[in-house]
Amino acid sequence: MIRLLLVLISALLLFACTEDAVNNPVGNQPPNTGLFLYPDSTIAPQPSRLRVHWWGDDSDGLIAGFYINWNNSSWDFTPSNDSLFALKIGANDTTYNLKVSAADDQGNNKFDEQIIRNAIDFGPEPFIDENGNGIYDDGEFFYDIGLIDPTPAEFNFPLKNSAPTIDWNELSFVPDTSFPVMSFSWIADDIDGEETIISINIALNDTLNPDNIIELDGEVRTITIRTDDFTAQNPLMEILIEGQENNIHPEPLPGLVFDDFNFFYVQAEDISGAKSNFIRLPESTPGDQWYVNKPSGTFLVIDDYGVNDGAQSFYANMFDSLGLTGNYDVYDIRNLEPPFKNVTFLETIKLFDYLFWYTDNNPSLDLASFSTQKYLTRGGKLAYSMQFPQTIDPVELQSFIPIISDSIDVNVSLLPGTEISSDTTDNTYPNLELTLNVFRVKSFYLNPLAANPIYYYPNGELKGFTGFTNSEVTQFFIALPLDRCNGGEGNVKQLFEKVLFEDFGLVP
Repeated sequence: MIRLLLVLISALLLFACTEDAVNNPVGNQPPNTGLFLYPDSTIAPQPSRLRVHWWGDDSDGLIAGFYINWNNSSWDFTPSNDSLFALKIGANDTTYNLKVSAADDQGNNKFDEQIIRNAIDFGPEPFIDENGNGIYDDGEFFYDIGLIDPTPAEFNFPLKNSAPTIDWNELSFVPDTSFPVMSFSWIADDIDGEETIISINIALNDTLNPDNIIELDGEVRTITIRTDDFTAQNPLMEILIEGQENNIHPEPLPGLVFDDFNFFYVQAEDISGAKSNFIRLPESTPGDQWYVNKPSGTFLVIDDYGVNDGAQSFYANMFDSLGLTGNYDVYDIRNLEPPFKNVTFLETIKLFDYLFWYTDNNPSLDLASFSTQKYLTRGGKLAYSMQFPQTIDPVELQSFIPIISDSIDVNVSLLPGTEISSDTTDNTYPNLELTLNVFRVKSFYLNPLAANPIYYYPNGELKGFTGFTNSEVTQFFIALPLDRCNGGEGNVKQLFEKVLFEDFGLVP
């Protein structure tokens, strides 16, 4: 009897408990979330590339995906369990905060335009936009979001700012001596990302006076500085960004000293105000120097002559005899070749109104081709005494002298006494005669629309013309060394008087 009573009581209790569980179900529970860094990830003073792994646990269902939030910004959905992030430094040492909340799949079996969970608006349910129209269309797959973890997994990632670095581009140097034109190039970097460099600071000679430092955009890596103000001992320098005439920095660079040694400094600065050390050219290597000459006048002699045979003395004496002593300058482009030579050379010769360019058999044709027409276009006037190597590119020559490119005549050598005449072309130019052998001599047929023929070989040593001007008479060219053309009546002085004074208008 007692046993039967116990069985009945147990049955009643079981029925009561079962009925309570059915009438009062527990309901869907939100998932839990965890996260950790992969072992090969690092948190370092750099744009840290961090692979973060997370997981979700749902006791009564499946995980649909995860919502991610950086620094309390918007929440983004991902179905993945990990991702690679690049965290970049800000204006100061920075801490990034990451929150991850798992979402279960116990949704309402329809697409929702708005999901609000835990008082947070997560936006519409994530979906796969198969037609790319940016909105959900019936039939497209969507993640049916149920509950979202109200206590996200959270991690702080501290990043420490590092100062930028700067070094000279391997092509950047300064010659011993120059006129007030020079180009500089550097390499700037920052472990926090090159884009964090917001300014490049440059200076001449003095980095202690803040008024002497000019701030350039952080992306600038190459400049050319120049001045044509020769009235001041300390002129202001124009700054050509990337050497471009149409991109001149609005603020000039002070600090240059004429007829003295100078130093150029550059520094990188990042968004936080951290600065690299200043680097300078010339560097501290013994013997390195950069002396800046103030031009003496408007006439420049370009010495493109590497042979020690007395040519330099001949021209120095010749220009002295013309009354130009102290009123012209010499630019030795063999021994004082500038960096980034095309733009630096062009900006240098533009400081002068008149040029005489003499060469040996290895002329700087690249410079002549690049600069001649640009110089003439801006109003300059230029005379050449040019020799050539055995082989030349006639198209390159045609780029700076008015010749027909496929009409070059060649003679291996000419003897002393060879006559060069202008009798039947323009006898206002004096006849010339060689005093020494000349080798690898060339003559040309001219473009009749662009050239005035002057000098030829009356005895037929070469066909065509060896001397001529352009049609505007702003360019004179002779394919001979004038220091070896002063035989007979010694007419080279008369030729210079004709070309420089009469044709070009140079005033001695």
